[in-house]
Amino acid sequence: MKSNVYTRRGDDGTTGLVGGQRIRKNHSRLEAYGTMDELNSQVGLLVAEITDEEDRKRLIDIQNDLFAVGSELATIDRVPKHAVTAERVEWLEHTIDEADELCGGWRGFILPGGSHAAAQAHVCRTVCRRLERRIYSIDDGVAVDPVLLQYVNRLSDYFFVLAKKTNILLGVEENFWRNR
Repeated sequence: MKSNVYTRRGDDGTTGLVGGQRIRKNHSRLEAYGTMDELNSQVGLLVAEITDEEDRKRLIDIQNDLFAVGSELATIDRVPKHAVTAERVEWLEHTIDEADELCGGWRGFILPGGSHAAAQAHVCRTVCRRLERRIYSIDDGVAVDPVLLQYVNRLSDYFFVLAKKTNILLGVEENFWRNR
C-alpha cells in the first residue's frame, strides 16, 4: 500500500495552498509559512527543555496558535480566518508583563545563552523575528490580518522574557554585552 506522506505533486517545484492553488516553492507566502513551521519546531525543542509546567502549557498553546497562523498564511483567496485574536495578543502581553516583573526589568543588553532552555528561547525569538519579516515580505497583493502581525511581534518579546525568566528559575546568571 502506498503511503499518503508523499504525493509527488511537488516534484515540479510547486506546492499547494489551502483552496487548491499551486505556487512556486520559493514564493514569498511559502517562505512565510515555512518559517512559521520552523518556529513551531524550535518551540517544540523549547518545550522539551523547559521545566516549569505552566511555561510548558503556554508554549503548547503557542504551538497551536502557530498552526492556525500557518493555515492563514497558506490561504490566498479567502477572507482571512483571523487565526489569532486580539485576546491572544492581550494574553501574550499579560504573560510578558508577569515574566518581566519576575525578572526585574531591563538591566542591559543580554547575550543569548545561559541555560540550554534559555538559549533555545533566544533561538525561538530570532526565528520569530524572521517570521515577522517574511510575513511583511509577502508580495502577492493579499492582505495579512494586522492582529496576526501584532501576535507575531509580541511572541518574539515573549521568547525574550521567557529566556530571562528561565535563567532566573534555574539560577543561571545572564551574560551582558560589554562595549569594548
